[in-house]
Amino acid sequence: MYPSLYDLFADLFGIHFAPLEMIKSFGFFVALAFILAAYFFAEELKRKEKEGLVKPNIVRVLKGEKVKTSELIVSFFLGFIVGYKLLYVALNFSAFTEDTQGYLLSLKGNLLGAIIGGIISAYLKYYEKEKEKLPEPVWVEETVHPFQEVGNMTLIAAISGIAGAKIFNSLENWGDFLRDPIASLISFSGLTIYGGLIFGTFFVLLYAHKKGLKLLHVVDACAPSLILSYGIGRIGCQVAGDGDWGIDNLAPKPHALSFLPDWMWTYHYPHNVNDVGIPIPGCVGDHCMQLANPVFPTPFYETTMALLLFFFLWSIRKKIKVPGVLFCVYLMVNGMERFLIELIRVNTKYIIFGHGITQAQLISPLFFLVGIIGIIYLSKKYSKNKFSEA
Repeated sequence: MYPSLYDLFADLFGIHFAPLEMIKSFGFFVALAFILAAYFFAEELKRKEKEGLVKPNIVRVLKGEKVKTSELIVSFFLGFIVGYKLLYVALNFSAFTEDTQGYLLSLKGNLLGAIIGGIISAYLKYYEKEKEKLPEPVWVEETVHPFQEVGNMTLIAAISGIAGAKIFNSLENWGDFLRDPIASLISFSGLTIYGGLIFGTFFVLLYAHKKGLKLLHVVDACAPSLILSYGIGRIGCQVAGDGDWGIDNLAPKPHALSFLPDWMWTYHYPHNVNDVGIPIPGCVGDHCMQLANPVFPTPFYETTMALLLFFFLWSIRKKIKVPGVLFCVYLMVNGMERFLIELIRVNTKYIIFGHGITQAQLISPLFFLVGIIGIIYLSKKYSKNKFSEA
């Protein structure tokens, strides 16, 4: 496994570039997932605008006013935080590359760097506003297209999604949360995808509603992107070996799958980022553990299924005329995929009526059910009212 991009480039290409150590594999693929999701989300909103399904907003903006004290304070505060960490990292770069996450999430920093960063940030804001200042500020009308809101919606999805993923993970692992609540909440490990999906969707829709966007078209536009981002994120789980693997798989590879590499059937996850398992003979340093028994590489399976589902949703998006139905289809296929993978995936289980069941297996059938109900309801409403706008 490759805990960081440094490990990946060193092993595959023989390139030893120290700064890559700070870029953790899981975080890299999560960031890539958001970037690709935003791209396809924006493309769908552009298409819908061309077809007249969503419309731009006209907003009034005051141009040419002088800088406000509140703007300088906010800029100084942001620069203060960046400078506080940046100079500290520069002075402790070697240790930072070994524990990037720990350094970023700790309270350690450099006060001098913070003050310098705050002053520079406030000055840049002042300089920017001075360049745009007019003798008399004027109100102007600007056209804001729906796809131009994607950046803000992506940022909201990232922040609220991570928060939701941590909250649901804490509920799923309540004992660990009670033992060390702060570490449980700020650690990047232990993210529950359904928590992220539910929280992210809620806050993005709240933002879209405030901006006057048609919500059914918004959720339809982001449906393919959601399953795509999930699949890309699972690449990070596979590459880093973050614990989202399957149960023990001691069965021999079926003859029908003999053409596939062995790791696609069973894997020990050597050098996994969680440092769990047994020591790897001859390995020295960090991440020298591998699983004692081979397991199903479920992140790889989920990536494969998610990419196939993305192409499926992308191929039918123009054929579905009822607003909201594409998102309902996404809920159904998402629920089916996750319920099935949980059958061979390691996860915390609740004991209900004497049977062990995971949090995802409780939620995924609800997704499927909501999808069915949504399709029936929206189709009847569309047929009855002949509406084409959501």
